[in-house]
Amino acid sequence: MSAKRSVAPAPGRRAAAPGAVSADNTPNSPGKRFGLPNQGPMSVAPMGRRLAALVIDWVLCELIVSAVTRHQIVSGASDPRYFTTLYWTLLVFGVEVYLLTAISGLTIGKRLLNIRVIRTNGDRPGFGWALVRTALLLFVVPPLLCDRDLRGLHDRAADTIVVRM
Repeated sequence: MSAKRSVAPAPGRRAAAPGAVSADNTPNSPGKRFGLPNQGPMSVAPMGRRLAALVIDWVLCELIVSAVTRHQIVSGASDPRYFTTLYWTLLVFGVEVYLLTAISGLTIGKRLLNIRVIRTNGDRPGFGWALVRTALLLFVVPPLLCDRDLRGLHDRAADTIVVRM
């Protein structure tokens, strides 16, 4: 004779009927809850590709600012123009990412790696949401905190997602 154990439901939850199957609402691929495919065009861009695009954009801004300020990149902090170049690079990077994301959803790095930023409804980000996204991106930490759809805090705040083209 076997004894059946009764398990009480967690506080705030109703008990399921015996033999009922609970629904699993967890998407099995990033972007599925936004109607995006698992692979191919319009699927969520992998983090490695997004990071590479960010590095490309930063290096291009660094090269442009170094040429204008005549900073020798290989000399590092020993060059008196080092900190000036660093601050101007951050400003140029912020402006580049903001304007290009607002207008087309593409930065130079994203274009080279075939990814783009879109709103979760499929539209381009626009100037308001691109400003929110770029401001949070410059704080460095928000992009590192991702959800199951590979959206950092900056993407969630701006209701955007990065997809393959």
